[in-house]
Amino acid sequence: MSRFAPSELSPVYRFTTEDEVVTMANDTPFGLAAYFYSKDLGRAFRVAEELESGMVGINSAILGTEVAPFGGVKESGLGREGSLHGMDEFVEIKYMLVGGVGL
Repeated sequence: MSRFAPSELSPVYRFTTEDEVVTMANDTPFGLAAYFYSKDLGRAFRVAEELESGMVGINSAILGTEVAPFGGVKESGLGREGSLHGMDEFVEIKYMLVGGVGL
């Protein structure tokens, strides 16, 4: 007996312009991850920059690794876990300026 249990389900939309599809994608209170496929590298970077999400997968459905910062925007979270950026939540940054030394 076989059961079909898809692990990923993604809608596919037709669009005319990049602005149209970015507006559709950003019209949500959530922003953990966005995924899309494109043969045009210029378009890929333009669209990825405009998407309101913490992570963007271009031509790939796998985003997470131990060295990648994991986190979202909007109602999908604030801050990052993993990578060197994940440490920012646990350290205090101090700026120090010392003037007049060696004069």
